[in-house]
Amino acid sequence: MIDLEGKKTMITGGSRGIGRATALLFAKAGSDVALNYLTREKDAEDVKAEIQKIGRECLVFQADISVKEDIEGMVREVIAKWGQIDVLVNNAGIWTYGEMGAISEEIWAETMKINLDGVFYACNAVTPFMKEKKRGWIINVSSTAAVRGEAFHSHYAASKGAVVSMTKSLAVELAAYDIRVNCVAPGWVDTDMCSDVFSDSDFREKVQESIPLKRIPLPEDIAGPIVFLASDMARHITGEILNVNGGSVLCA
Repeated sequence: MIDLEGKKTMITGGSRGIGRATALLFAKAGSDVALNYLTREKDAEDVKAEIQKIGRECLVFQADISVKEDIEGMVREVIAKWGQIDVLVNNAGIWTYGEMGAISEEIWAETMKINLDGVFYACNAVTPFMKEKKRGWIINVSSTAAVRGEAFHSHYAASKGAVVSMTKSLAVELAAYDIRVNCVAPGWVDTDMCSDVFSDSDFREKVQESIPLKRIPLPEDIAGPIVFLASDMARHITGEILNVNGGSVLCA
């Protein structure tokens, strides 16, 4: 029932994990996809090849989302090629360890530059084109850490909490232009980002048991809600934080 035929979607961090799954699902729904990678060129090209097999067009860019000029350059090239960006998915992010009292300013700054500034740069670059078209969909990827807190990852939680606040603020600001801004907040997901901690089988089992649905989701479980929020089925939803965590964190 979800038909994104004719739409052009830009996804940050599309070479693996949630970004890869989201790019493929958008293509299956009928959208052409532009994505960036930082270092994983082969992975990004593999995603492009899969999207082309589906019958959709895919543009791939090497771009650092924490660098304003990189994001602005990517947006310019997408607009020059397609003339529009209908959907923006701010997915790229990092998750690192940081014990308060020992965490360095460099680690704090890196997390904010990628997880928060990158979202700002992309929104700031794409919004003028959406305003001109008087339509658009922005979906930010946050985390349940934004609302529950996460010991030894306060820098990550703070960056994702800011993304939640930005989502709500932009939803109100851009509603007059028929631009809907929403957020998907995953809990634990079986991706490369968590591969180190999940290599401990006891820890993985502990995490799984802590989730009421008793499963650690695949990236595809997060991609589905993202695509839903970009569809007409969600046309009256804006400023929403959609928690996708198997019931492990319940928010009013």
